[in-house]
Amino acid sequence: METESEPYVRLATLRQLHRVVADLNTARSLADTLQTVVDGIVVGLGYELACVNLVRPDGDLVVAAFAGDPAAEALITGRVGSRASWERRLTMGECWDGLRFIPHTEGWVLLEDDVPQWHTDGPDPRFEDEWHPEDRLYAPMYASGGELLGVISVDRPRNGRRPGAWGREALQMYAFQAAIAISNARLRANMQRALVRLEREQQALRASEESFRQAFEYAPSGMAIAEMGGDQHGRLLRTNDALCRLLGRPASVLRRYSFSDLVHPEDIGTLLRTSAEGGRAELRLGRRDGTYVWVSLRNSVVADAADGPRFLLTHVEDIEERKRHELQLAHRASHDSLTGLPNSAELRARLGARLCRRPQSARASAIEALDAAFEGREAHGGQGGQVGRDGFEVRAEAGGGAGEHGFQPDGPDRYGAVDPFDFPGAPTAATDGPYDHHVHTVAPATDVDDGTKGLAVLFCDLDGFKSINDRFGHHTGDAVLIEVARRLTTGVRDGDTVARLGGDEFVVLADGLGAADAADLAVRLRNAIIPPIRVDGRAVRVGASFGIGWASCGMSADEVLRSADQRMYIEKRSRSKAHRRAG
Repeated sequence: METESEPYVRLATLRQLHRVVADLNTARSLADTLQTVVDGIVVGLGYELACVNLVRPDGDLVVAAFAGDPAAEALITGRVGSRASWERRLTMGECWDGLRFIPHTEGWVLLEDDVPQWHTDGPDPRFEDEWHPEDRLYAPMYASGGELLGVISVDRPRNGRRPGAWGREALQMYAFQAAIAISNARLRANMQRALVRLEREQQALRASEESFRQAFEYAPSGMAIAEMGGDQHGRLLRTNDALCRLLGRPASVLRRYSFSDLVHPEDIGTLLRTSAEGGRAELRLGRRDGTYVWVSLRNSVVADAADGPRFLLTHVEDIEERKRHELQLAHRASHDSLTGLPNSAELRARLGARLCRRPQSARASAIEALDAAFEGREAHGGQGGQVGRDGFEVRAEAGGGAGEHGFQPDGPDRYGAVDPFDFPGAPTAATDGPYDHHVHTVAPATDVDDGTKGLAVLFCDLDGFKSINDRFGHHTGDAVLIEVARRLTTGVRDGDTVARLGGDEFVVLADGLGAADAADLAVRLRNAIIPPIRVDGRAVRVGASFGIGWASCGMSADEVLRSADQRMYIEKRSRSKAHRRAG
């Protein structure tokens, strides 16, 4: 009878197996898949109890799903058994192909291990294949690569017997399909988590990009993004409205330029020396109307992707007002507040820049000095100069400095004095020979005009000024000083310097003059001062006494001024008081 019903048993088993396997593919999540696995065993494979022990990332196995007994489910679901205990169980008992059966006669040694289990006591089997409550049947589940995914544990077959060949094969096939379903559920869960994480990252990226866009576009100061590397290194790719307003150019026009196209010619060196990463520089950028505005550039490098192109993010801050104040302060420090002329400190700085410490006896000839100067210029990198607006040559390096002739431009952007020959290895009278990198200042002979040209220092003292100041007050005196300063400035060349020492004393520095030229200049300036000066409807007159001194290497600035001052007093005493006083 059993042999005749075997085909029916096989067919019924296949039908049940097909139905429960089909249910595995309908689960939506990993938890639903695990529960469907144990429910399918109870409903379709004829066992009263079933659970799935799932391998955790740390290797231990946790009871992830249970079916058949609510009390047992509440007791052991979520409990963990060690990997070692499970490996011990999967090597004990009888191997039924892919299954592992541990009879009650051997399983008593497992009662005290840490694997969660549910069992009841019962009588010994009455016949050979009867199921005992302490019998254990496990169906390991493996991934395609042979990795253990988990173990299905079943108990209490409904027919009360140990499963036959078809029952074992059905459980083994079901475990194989369950492993596939669990792997797919895990893959779907991982993909879903990855998609959620990717979406969050994309949302964060979009929010970050939007924040950057708003910060870039609506920043109160200028912002620009430029290319780095390649043929178009430094070309502006993007600018904000603040930078467009600052430079007076629309964004479409600025994209044709780089900062090197916009920077002031004198500041190109400063721009090129500015480091790309964290570099800072203060320079001038050209506006559309042809003027220049002082800005502070601050650079940082931004990578578009991990290995993508890099861009230069530049913050452009308008510092025109601060620069104007700085220049005004520097101008006040070096210029007379009343007349606007260079003051005593500036005069001494300019004069001292022309003088070296070498005494006149150690000087080379004029031709030798010129040759040495040009050789020195080549030896120091061939740095040429350019003519400043007061006629003296200044260095072409960014930031200026004393020129080859030692003078600095008479304007609001050159202040103070720097000794251009005060560097390591600079010539000194004790160590260097007659050839150095400095064109020595030579004083012409005062008794005969031999054609030698030098730096004339004309010391001017006003005659009759004190009486005007005492009689008409300081207001009139100040007006007279301002007019005298104007007349002196008008009477000299563009490259000459007119300075006020203080009180009614003025000094004129005129380079390239011979003895006769200096005397003629003093006469012209005296004649320019003598005409009446009208102040508040009143005409007043002052005279002037001039002393001509000559700057010469080996002398200090104070010595040169003292020499001119002494000659002025000699000239003043040589004329009668009536001739000196003109007002």
